[in-house]
Amino acid sequence: MFQQTAHKTTLSSALGIFELIYHSIVRDVRKSHGNAVLSIVMNMLQAIIFVLAFYVMFSVLGLRSAALRGDFLIYLMSGVFLFLTHTKTLGAVVGSEGPSSPMMKHAPMNTIIAIASAALGTLYIQILSLFAILFVYHVAFTPISFDQPIPTFGMLLLGWFTGLAIGTVFLALKPWFPTFVSIASTIYARANMIASGKMFVANTLPSFMLAMFDWNPLFHCIDQSRGFAFINYFPRNSSVMYPLMVGIVLLMIGLMGEFYTRRHASLSWNAKR
Repeated sequence: MFQQTAHKTTLSSALGIFELIYHSIVRDVRKSHGNAVLSIVMNMLQAIIFVLAFYVMFSVLGLRSAALRGDFLIYLMSGVFLFLTHTKTLGAVVGSEGPSSPMMKHAPMNTIIAIASAALGTLYIQILSLFAILFVYHVAFTPISFDQPIPTFGMLLLGWFTGLAIGTVFLALKPWFPTFVSIASTIYARANMIASGKMFVANTLPSFMLAMFDWNPLFHCIDQSRGFAFINYFPRNSSVMYPLMVGIVLLMIGLMGEFYTRRHASLSWNAKR
């Protein structure tokens, strides 16, 4: 009754949304530790340990000879980092604040901001880890170079985008089928350990095996990233447009489902669970 409403311009509303997303990203990144620096370092260590584990595994099993001609770490990271970015983004979006979360009681907050902050926070950590590993390797071990660095980085962003799109679909289904979404997202992430194709070169696969992997948008992203990173590799069995189209379609479906869920979600849904 006594509240005075201030009229906002489009620019001020957009700046307010960006500020809210920024603070949500900071909250999401610092969730694992109270100290901001240690929180980022802990997230980076997970990616570094993952890369080192695959490096040792490839070396022990003698799989380095099956890699592309060129720097082995770039070959490894073109698969491992796209896989990590994709699956971590999916997990962050699925685990973000839902429509019945207490955070949604604050007026400016909504689920779109929660999704954006979870996805962008994960992308920030992964890019920071990527540049940290490449910088240390470039300075301490051997100079590295990419044939087409900008398109290679674009494939990382495309892998992140597809993870965001699939995670949005799972998030829209989560209030309706929480157990199914938890199991399905875990199975998808575990299946991508093999189905992403990060451990082999797509051009070397026979046609009957290629049919087992080419449904996966992450498989196309990883294969295309290696084509842009290495001058002597030309991916014949993948495309850039397929993961882009799949990501756009799934994101639209996920946002429509999330909008419908937001209008019907209730705190009483979890009372019997």
